[in-house]
Amino acid sequence: MSKEVSFKNRDRFIQLGIAISTLRKIRGLSQEKLAEKANISRSLLGLIEAPNAAHSFSLEVLFDIADALDVDCIDLLNASVFPDSIINKKPDK
Repeated sequence: MSKEVSFKNRDRFIQLGIAISTLRKIRGLSQEKLAEKANISRSLLGLIEAPNAAHSFSLEVLFDIADALDVDCIDLLNASVFPDSIINKKPDK
């Protein structure tokens, strides 16, 4: 169960969700496929990626999403622009 996001962290959660969504699309994954790979529900991923809402989630979920996207979670946290090494990385099939 998530708690309400504080005002000071709202933009951080929104930016993180946008970074996850962007990299998911670059990797050619649907929400359903990424959620399956990360072992989370598609509805939770949809809440995380929603660009107009901040939804808090656990570090465990962040780690699982990062693993499923084959990226370090720090890169997701720092992402405003992904470097070419992340964008051009071929996903494991």
